[in-house]
Amino acid sequence: MMTRHLWAAAVTALAPTFLAISANPAFAHHPMGGATPQTVATGLLSGLGHPIIGIDHLAFVIAVGLAAAFTSRRFLTPLAFIAATIAGCLVQVAGTALPIAETVIAASIVALGTLVLSGRARGSFILIGLFAVAGLFHGWAYGESIVGAEPAPLLAYLAGFAAVQYALALAAGYVTLRIWNSAGPAAIQPRLAGALIAGIGVAFLIENLEALILA
Repeated sequence: MMTRHLWAAAVTALAPTFLAISANPAFAHHPMGGATPQTVATGLLSGLGHPIIGIDHLAFVIAVGLAAAFTSRRFLTPLAFIAATIAGCLVQVAGTALPIAETVIAASIVALGTLVLSGRARGSFILIGLFAVAGLFHGWAYGESIVGAEPAPLLAYLAGFAAVQYALALAAGYVTLRIWNSAGPAAIQPRLAGALIAGIGVAFLIENLEALILA
């Protein structure tokens, strides 16, 4: 009973924040207000903030933790996503464009949210493949806010967003296992989180497909 109450309280507390962020997409993708970090401190803060205030990226990171929780390598599997985001960020910094990146990102959220919603365990290698592909595109989008930065702020940025993503994924996995293993109706709630994540992905996917059609 306590677990259900805590879960409901967390969702209730975070919902207004998610709505406020999603209503302001410019803020959601630029932790430093769009300015390129100039110091190690600003690079680190930007890296720590970016995965949290971008609701599409945050949804996927949480889904990474939810999905990885049901594998035998729940501490290692999320690292595939994190490593790929670093690679994707460096691809962006190098000036290489990835095609329809935002559409792929939205589709990846739908796919992983649906996987979590199914409630079925997946092999680590399947998830690693999905995490690696999705991470490349998510990281490429992350890199937009660090293009033009000096090496020191860039490295601090990479360290910041790698650390916060790993922490979020592990925390999501831990909460998921606690709820899933509890008795009674609370066991279904991680799957409902998957539905919410998939819904966020669908909203972003429709928005991006409309933009492609109208372009």
